[in-house]
Amino acid sequence: MKTCNNLYPRIYQLENLHNAYLKARLGKRERTEVLRFERDLEGNLIRLQERLIDETYTTGQYRKFYVHEPKHRLVAALPFRDRVTQHALISVIEPIWEKRFIHHSYACRPGRGMHKGNTQAQQWLREVQRQHGTAYCLKADVSKYFSSINQRVLASILSRKIACEPTLNLCKNIMSSWPDGLPIGNLTSQLWANVYLHELDAMVKHKLRIHRYIRYMDDFVIIHHDKNYLKAVLNTITEFLNDVLKLRLNNKTQIFPVSRNNGRALDFLGYRTRPTHKRIRKDSVKRMNKKMKKMARLYSAGDIDHDYIKRRIVSWIGHAQYAHSYRIRNKILGSVTFKREG
Repeated sequence: MKTCNNLYPRIYQLENLHNAYLKARLGKRERTEVLRFERDLEGNLIRLQERLIDETYTTGQYRKFYVHEPKHRLVAALPFRDRVTQHALISVIEPIWEKRFIHHSYACRPGRGMHKGNTQAQQWLREVQRQHGTAYCLKADVSKYFSSINQRVLASILSRKIACEPTLNLCKNIMSSWPDGLPIGNLTSQLWANVYLHELDAMVKHKLRIHRYIRYMDDFVIIHHDKNYLKAVLNTITEFLNDVLKLRLNNKTQIFPVSRNNGRALDFLGYRTRPTHKRIRKDSVKRMNKKMKKMARLYSAGDIDHDYIKRRIVSWIGHAQYAHSYRIRNKILGSVTFKREG
């Protein structure tokens, strides 16, 4: 198995650190910590470089907060210096895995994403129904995925490809800065979460030789015409996850037929999908309704401007337009009026 060595000098190279700084500040230039870092940009980058070279760098303290959309979860944010470090690390190690990831892994990867993953799933539903009459879906996701990732198992997976000891030590330094699993919010967490479940992808594709398999982070779907086959596959996957990756599937894991019109749809990657059409999930519609009313209140009080409203509406329309949503879009967008007080 080919491993990669001599990666560490590329990480702490000043040009790489500067590029990492540019990525880390993207969309955040007005934040106080970014402005503070920029006041002595060269000095801060050189000091970071020195800490990396002599291997005295340690990950800083997390700022923890909760987000409530699309669901309640704990998010952790590191100081800006540490985000620069993670961008510098990722720029060097991500290509090692990117060329090894399976084609139908869609999360946090260039040229992929939720829409493309859902479109592929719908194409496979059409194929199976056309060829066999009925399409069954095995739909599953890992219970409490990020907090369940075993750091020792992850370090072992990384070491199979990275032979550069200082680079591995930096990875372990970042890992061990969080007590269990990986924190939602770290740039490294996104890559490592994909690396971790690439082990499942490889088993499904190379051992089970399953063609119609899609994964988006810890959510995955297998589409097949034989329900009993999918039951056997589920048993194999469950055993692999438990024994090898120390993970558990949540209790919403199901095998079910997808109908053309009435009955069950595949609820996956933001849409309720059938072979013939797709609709936006009801919780997405509810969230946008609440968001529109909240924005109307904030705009009326002068707390937000047109640009803020436009960005959020355009983002939601970009998601909704790939579904049969013309009427619901008109209903939501026409439900409030944006007027200033007085």
